[in-house]
Amino acid sequence: MKTIDQLLTEGVAGKRVFVRADLNVPLDGTTITDDGRIRAVQPTVAKLAEAGARVVVASHLGRPKGAPDPAFSLAPAARRLGELLGADVAFATDTVGESAKAVVAGLADGQVAVIENLRFNAGETSKDDAERGAFADQLAALADVYVGDGFGAVHRKHASVYDLPARLPHAAGYLIATEVGVLKKLTEEVQRPYVVILGGAKVSDKLGVIDQLLGKADRILIGGGMAYTFLKAKGHEVGISLLQEDQIPTVTEYMERAEKNGVELVLPVDILASGEFPDLKTKAPADFITVDADKIPADKEGLDIGPKSRELFASKIADAETVFWNGPVGVFEHPDYAQGTKAVAEALLGSKGFTVVGGGDSAAAVRTLGFDENAFGHISTGGGASLEYLEGKTLPGLAALED
Repeated sequence: MKTIDQLLTEGVAGKRVFVRADLNVPLDGTTITDDGRIRAVQPTVAKLAEAGARVVVASHLGRPKGAPDPAFSLAPAARRLGELLGADVAFATDTVGESAKAVVAGLADGQVAVIENLRFNAGETSKDDAERGAFADQLAALADVYVGDGFGAVHRKHASVYDLPARLPHAAGYLIATEVGVLKKLTEEVQRPYVVILGGAKVSDKLGVIDQLLGKADRILIGGGMAYTFLKAKGHEVGISLLQEDQIPTVTEYMERAEKNGVELVLPVDILASGEFPDLKTKAPADFITVDADKIPADKEGLDIGPKSRELFASKIADAETVFWNGPVGVFEHPDYAQGTKAVAEALLGSKGFTVVGGGDSAAAVRTLGFDENAFGHISTGGGASLEYLEGKTLPGLAALED
């Protein structure tokens, strides 16, 4: 895989460099509520601009239906990128149409443009190779060189991620190089004890990674909504908590394998439970009780791990040499149910080992709860991509960057 430094050595001055970034940031109207992904790609864009490239930045945002939708415009992300670069960033109001062609043609050496949301064109996400390829051809006409730096999208077989690199000289940006290096430390160069914390809503989203980790991790801590399927599999009452009953046989088999393999599988021992889901807009005080994990009332749902579980999880993280965390362990968006996730983050900060926050909601939680991002070993920009890499899957966007 060619690196951006090798590309810069070859020279990019005057060349149109297409940077596939991940600017898929959360928006409240047109206000960006977390600019982490934009900040992550800024070093690559800045370096290319400094070297005299004419930089064309492209990304998806949200899930528009293959047609323009103002709610998913990349205009706010383009403005924020300009602020971070300290320079004007041109914005094309389409992907491969007249605006994109004119904006790219108007770039001088060292200037940057952002084209509109790639998913406004159905060819970007099409499962039809010909349709995807046709869109990739149109994108290729805007550039001379391709730099892949949208790690959060490399697990997608999309036109700008998979097909476009085959049509242009290509290299990996700084973000992708960093992410791959970190993932190798979690798979090939692991320092032990190796502790993994998995949370989030659905256990089905994490089955593949649990399957792989049962042969690699020393301890796996389970929290969030997915924990209730494990608790139910142990025969415990989980009330109206989030539950995937169809996954109980798989979860049961995983618990048996963990014991056989000597992997410590740690579940919550107490829970904050309530009869109603909290109001995440007003953040009004919630009405909850703290109960043992095997005594959740039939009319209540678990919304966070309790104080004993926080202490337990922290103790299991304390001596780790490698820690990977993906998924909050409670409804962290509400202050009454944020303490479990906060305790996990604090335990990572207290660890002397290499700590990785695995993107997605985990990264959002770290920022929402006010932690210093630089205090962690690494905060990934791609939750889904990280998990698929750990599962041992081939990621199309990484495969496309191989020489």
